[in-house]
Amino acid sequence: MGSMKVLQVVGFKNSGKTTLISRWVRLLKENGLTVAVVKHHGHASSLALPDEETDGVQFFESGADVSLVAGAGTAQLLLNEEPNFTQLVKLATINEPDILLIEGFKQEEEKKVVLLRDEADWKSLQQLTHIQLVVSCDKLNLSIEKVNHLLDHQVDEWFLQWIQEGTHETI
Repeated sequence: MGSMKVLQVVGFKNSGKTTLISRWVRLLKENGLTVAVVKHHGHASSLALPDEETDGVQFFESGADVSLVAGAGTAQLLLNEEPNFTQLVKLATINEPDILLIEGFKQEEEKKVVLLRDEADWKSLQQLTHIQLVVSCDKLNLSIEKVNHLLDHQVDEWFLQWIQEGTHETI
């Protein structure tokens, strides 16, 4: 397949970003591809940590700048500082996946799928760069070409075609 493909899925809270990315991760794995995901936690609360009895969390809560625990085929990394977007991408792609899906980070300069809850969302998001596809939770009457319904199988078909293509048209 060549170099890693990168696609952002952006939209406001409860627009279906996590649902769509989870579905696409399963679809990619079914097609034998490796996939990494980077998510922007846009909530004011801290991220939920694993059980406080785990060694990694104990090191983290003791003040370690980095706590990395590996074993049984998995690894867990805890950082006491939020990396910038470029650093997050480097961390997520350490194993050189075929596909990197990014949830959020609207202002970054990657190719994007925009999820809309309503027409007001489009008014706020239409200025974003590198839009490849617009997907709505409901049937909206927008005057743009590439609008699909979130549950429509055509969204998955578009995604698989996008993965296989070398160049991609934007809106």
